[in-house]
Amino acid sequence: MNSARRRATRQRLFAAAVTLIAEQGFSATTVDEIAERAGVAKGTVYYNFGSKNELFEELLRHGAGLLTASLREAGAEVVARGGGHVDAVDAMTRAGLACIAAYPSFTRLYVAELWRTNRPWQGTLMVLRKEAVAVVEQALDDAVAAGELSEETDVPLTAAALFGMVLVAALDWLSFQPERSIDDVHAALSRLLRGRLAGDARA
Repeated sequence: MNSARRRATRQRLFAAAVTLIAEQGFSATTVDEIAERAGVAKGTVYYNFGSKNELFEELLRHGAGLLTASLREAGAEVVARGGGHVDAVDAMTRAGLACIAAYPSFTRLYVAELWRTNRPWQGTLMVLRKEAVAVVEQALDDAVAAGELSEETDVPLTAAALFGMVLVAALDWLSFQPERSIDDVHAALSRLLRGRLAGDARA
C-alpha cells in the first residue's frame, strides 16, 4: 500500500472510530464496527494500527496535532505580519474555535478522556495537552518580553486557562448555542481575553 493510499485509509479509520466512540463509548465499540463504518476489511485495522487501543491513541495524536498546529500557525501568521503577541493569542483563540468546529466529535472525546485516569493512553494525552498549551504559553512569554503584558503575569496558569476556555466555550457553543456564528463567539472570547490581559498589563 503506497503512502498516500495508506494515509487515506487511516483517515477513514480515524473518522469511523471517532464517530462510533462518540456514539457508544470506547469499550462498546468493536474493531469490526470500525472496519465496517470505514468500509475496509477488519484486517486493515490491524495492519494499520495493531489494536483498537493503538488506533485510539493514534487518533488522539492526530486530532490534538491538528489543533496544536492550527494554534501555532495562527499565531505565527500574526507575528509575521508585524502584529503584537496579544493579537497572536487572540488569533489562536479563533483558530482553536475553527478547528474544534471542524472536528466536534473528536474534541468531545479529547476533553472527556483528559479527565480519565485509568486509560493506557493517559500519558500520551498529558503530553499532547502540554504541547498545545506550550504554544499559547510561548506567545504569552513573548508578550511579557515585549512589554505587552506585566512581568507579574502567571504565564503557565494563564496559558492553561486560555486553552481550557477555548475548549469549553467551543463545545458549549456547538452543543447549546449552534445558531451563533464563529465571528460572534470569537468576539465574545476576544473581549474576555483582552480584558483579562489588559488587566495584567496595568498591574
